[in-house]
Amino acid sequence: MDPKKIVNRAITFDHPPRVPINYHNRDFEYSDTVAATWVPPPDFQCVDPGMTEWGYVWQSLDGTMGQPLNPPLLDWSLIEHYVPPEPTAAGRLDHLAEWIAMHRHKFLKFQLGITGFNQATFLRGFDEFLTDLCWHQERVERVLDLVCGFENGLIEQVSDLPFDAVVFGDDWGTQEGLIISPDQWRAIFKPRYAEQFSLVHESGKKVWFHTCGNVYAIIGDLIEIGVEVLELLQPDLFGVERLAADFGGCVCFACSVDHQRRALSGSREEIIAYVRRLRDNLGQFGGGFIAYIEDYACLGMSEQTYQWIREAFHELNDDWPPSPK
Repeated sequence: MDPKKIVNRAITFDHPPRVPINYHNRDFEYSDTVAATWVPPPDFQCVDPGMTEWGYVWQSLDGTMGQPLNPPLLDWSLIEHYVPPEPTAAGRLDHLAEWIAMHRHKFLKFQLGITGFNQATFLRGFDEFLTDLCWHQERVERVLDLVCGFENGLIEQVSDLPFDAVVFGDDWGTQEGLIISPDQWRAIFKPRYAEQFSLVHESGKKVWFHTCGNVYAIIGDLIEIGVEVLELLQPDLFGVERLAADFGGCVCFACSVDHQRRALSGSREEIIAYVRRLRDNLGQFGGGFIAYIEDYACLGMSEQTYQWIREAFHELNDDWPPSPK
């Protein structure tokens, strides 16, 4: 059975023959999934190092993905003349046809990148956007219209391409709970997500949603409006058993060995036990679990630990060392 079918069967709880494996940032030849994204058009002029099409600057000083600087809408009066990127700009998606042809047998993901709430804070400024949520909701709506308009334009453009899923990346949690109140999230953000997820489903694709932090309060809402794969990289914030008890069989979890804890400090034996715990709890519903592997050296993961994680996940399938797919 090819990787695409195995992943689809895990997502639909159709008894896949093994646990599918998603590699995030290296060793893609061993991954059942692969991802592509959009690029700036060829005529985009980057006037400053790290400048994005949205107008903020992306800066990294320590090997991590970095952080955005200089939000273009920090001064709200600039909104009247602000022009967002054009999703249909010539050349933005020209690379996809060749890439798809090379990977057709795998589960193909189209990544929107950093989306929604996160992208809106990059434009307005984090503090300013949260203040607007309390005092100037019309500003929030206007910024979100810009962000979602771009994302929806991309979703519509790939509707006829043979991607299996569209991936959203929107971090909503602190260590304790949501950044905003669940009621506020439901009033402002949930309807927008529902509209976007409907666009994805209309073209026969699945919704893959990444979010970090403790987002327990909205997992049920995300499932309700159409998330089929929920990517959580800090399972210990919820409790693996609790996730399985409350949401197992309702959504497919793509989970890693907890990136804040075991993946940084665990022994080989602890990592093997953790991986089996993920599989035995989240994957006990005739599917419902996708293994997630990421090299997190920038946060302190050693090469040895990375290889232990690979080994542990592949040994679930009696496939160590793994064979390229």
